[in-house]
Amino acid sequence: MANEDKKDFNAMLNDSKDMPKFQTITDEKSIKKYGGDRMYFAPPIEYDKVMRLVPFGKLITVGAIRDYFAKQSGADFTEPITAGIFVSIVAWASYQREDNETPYWRTLKANGELNSKYPGGIEAQKEKLEKEGHIIIQKGRTNIKYYVKDYEQAIFALC
Repeated sequence: MANEDKKDFNAMLNDSKDMPKFQTITDEKSIKKYGGDRMYFAPPIEYDKVMRLVPFGKLITVGAIRDYFAKQSGADFTEPITAGIFVSIVAWASYQREDNETPYWRTLKANGELNSKYPGGIEAQKEKLEKEGHIIIQKGRTNIKYYVKDYEQAIFALC
């Protein structure tokens, strides 16, 4: 995201954008990729509610949140692009508040990857995760990415 200091992320967080909603997709490639044609869109505040559930020392992935929403709503899958955007909105909204923090740093990308779009970037997320006992590793030589080592062992299961 750009110009984070000029945006009101808490207003964005509370703007439902006419969600939740469903959409039927017709693209065969996408239907095959996602396992069905019924796509769900969750509003930003729902991501915040789920991310708040993750306790100290535990982790969750954006994919797990998407799977949870799909299961809860009866959809085949949750739309991936808005999921990534809404997780970032949750992070920035929390950062802009003086209290009532959402532990957004515990939400990882696929395969335990840290999210450079969070406030303070990789360094800030790395610092917060290390304070909770996680080990951060670097992968790649030119396209360097950071991951939580053995993140699967700290996954928080949504019911």
